[in-house]
Amino acid sequence: MTSPLFSPLVERAMRLAARAHRNHQRKASDLPYISHPAGVAIILLQAGFTDSAMLAAALLHDVVEDTACELTDLETEFPPVVVAYVDALTEDKHHADGRKRSWQSRKEDHLREVAAASMEARAIVLADKLHNLGCMVYDLDSGEELWSRFGATPERVLWYHREMIAIAAGDDDQLQTLADNCRDLLAKLEADAETKLADQ
Repeated sequence: MTSPLFSPLVERAMRLAARAHRNHQRKASDLPYISHPAGVAIILLQAGFTDSAMLAAALLHDVVEDTACELTDLETEFPPVVVAYVDALTEDKHHADGRKRSWQSRKEDHLREVAAASMEARAIVLADKLHNLGCMVYDLDSGEELWSRFGATPERVLWYHREMIAIAAGDDDQLQTLADNCRDLLAKLEADAETKLADQ
């Protein structure tokens, strides 16, 4: 099959992600979870990243972290570069003995992993954060309660996003537009958190 606008690789990733997340919803909503990885892929396209491997990894970026799918499963269906991107995007939520890791420890480890990742993987990280931050601002503007849905305080959630944006962007010129968009949304969330803190 040949088409300049249709990618079998991206379609394969979309189908696997849709099936893997079929019983999942976005946090504190009834939205199908696939809306998030699809949103991340759309942001990458809007930012000018059209590489099929990046788009496939964007669609798959949460399947290892949040479903029964493992990296070895992806290795049988996707090129090594896609698997490498997904690996860089995956947080390790559990200790070797199966105990759940604390929010803080896994976020700190993931920051270190992203710092060593490729530019392409870091672009996907920024698109992921941009979609999450955009959805958070959208929910706030819609009058929804936001901060209680997280496993950390607003201060920690904002700290993590601030650090991740800086680390993922680095000094790569290609990533600054994504990073700047993230920072604009983060500033709105910081203002909301400050207002709520002042009202307490």
